[in-house]
Amino acid sequence: MSATLTPASPKVRRKPSQRRGRALSHVPPRQVQESHDNAVNSIRAYLKGRQAYDAFPVSFRLIVLDSKLEVRKALQCLLLNGVVSAPLWNSETATFAGMFTVQDIIHLIQYYYHTSSYDNAATDVETFRLESLRDIERSLGVEPPPLLRDHPSSSLYDAAKLLIQTHARRLPLLDNDSETGHEVIVSVLTQYRLLKFISINCPNEISKLQMPLRKLGIGTYVYASPSYPETLEGHTPYHPIATATTSTPVFDVVHMFSERAISAVPIIDEDGIVVNLYETVDVITLVRLGVYQSLDLTVGEALHQRSPDFPGVVICTANDSLGTLLQLIKKRRVHRLVVVEGEEEEKKGGRKGRLLGTITLSDVLRYVIGDVGIGEGTEPVDAAEHPLKPPFEPTEPAEPSSTVTPTEEKAQPPVSPVVEEGPSDPAASEEAPPESPVPEEMPPDSPALEEAAPEAEGESPS
Repeated sequence: MSATLTPASPKVRRKPSQRRGRALSHVPPRQVQESHDNAVNSIRAYLKGRQAYDAFPVSFRLIVLDSKLEVRKALQCLLLNGVVSAPLWNSETATFAGMFTVQDIIHLIQYYYHTSSYDNAATDVETFRLESLRDIERSLGVEPPPLLRDHPSSSLYDAAKLLIQTHARRLPLLDNDSETGHEVIVSVLTQYRLLKFISINCPNEISKLQMPLRKLGIGTYVYASPSYPETLEGHTPYHPIATATTSTPVFDVVHMFSERAISAVPIIDEDGIVVNLYETVDVITLVRLGVYQSLDLTVGEALHQRSPDFPGVVICTANDSLGTLLQLIKKRRVHRLVVVEGEEEEKKGGRKGRLLGTITLSDVLRYVIGDVGIGEGTEPVDAAEHPLKPPFEPTEPAEPSSTVTPTEEKAQPPVSPVVEEGPSDPAASEEAPPESPVPEEMPPDSPALEEAAPEAEGESPS
């Protein structure tokens, strides 16, 4: 902002004013609630009038893996392209065969821990094929993931409902070849891509979402807090959230991932202050390095093996608004936030920075879409009433759209690990996060948010 210089004027003593100060203006809580509810309903109506195709980036690369591919090569492909999941293709039947995700690697590690040795695991993974992953799940008693799919012309609202109902983080979009009739994998819609689409195309509605996250019931919160200091018998003060310390063995955290079907565990110190986050994608780093036998190393030691360019853990307070969170999603890739105690909790005897809860993209999407049934009808909205803005305008030249099927040894050129609005896999992949040493608070949009200091961390892909 430009400054205007004015000549200094002589100081004049003024008699203090006797007028009463004007009362601070504020919007009545009821009016805030009504404005918030109207904005949420407007977003839902907008999504009913948009197709899943509308959420595609301007240009992207889709990674597709042949189900006959060895797990080792599949992992290399994901890492080279900076993604953590990819669709599977059965080349024998020319059909879609599911998704390969980090959770599959977690199950693989669990399997070898219970039935074999890490030495055997290191040998077997060299020849183990993706098509055998479902056998691993059956032997562990894990329910195999549903073979989800949808059509690119389906409404974004229906696609979001399907993600919520099935607790899935990503939805493959398939079409049929007009000549052969065979299935064609067009793209993959992730929770992040869908929420980013909302944040870009509904700015007016988002500006009205000023209700606090906890009041809206978004997220999972610890049972004990400054407001509710009692703990449940037989549970930690952080129940029901799984936590670990820097001295916790990595495999104990891996077990939490598998047993609770979660993708991240907050790392806290003896006072409950959040110092880091250990995620399922961090396990990929260990597997890639071949350290199967080193899963008994501590979380603190494992965090030192992360890449130094990891963006950090995003933290917020329970009083931050949904609108602020969605604005953050527009600016950077976020898959989860750690909720910590802020000034409000500190006034009640809490401690700033102590773990209070976690918020995932599933929590946010579930609230935005609402508690609805899959079969519910939708009424399209006239596009003229809410014109669609170009969803993702790349800030740098976009890569040509291409499909990569790594059935050969040939390595594909790496994709930039952080793609905000430019080319990259639209969703077939949530990008594998690099590393950073400390929690970083939410955006500058809220006074309660600022950046936290360092200590080896992990951010959040879902």
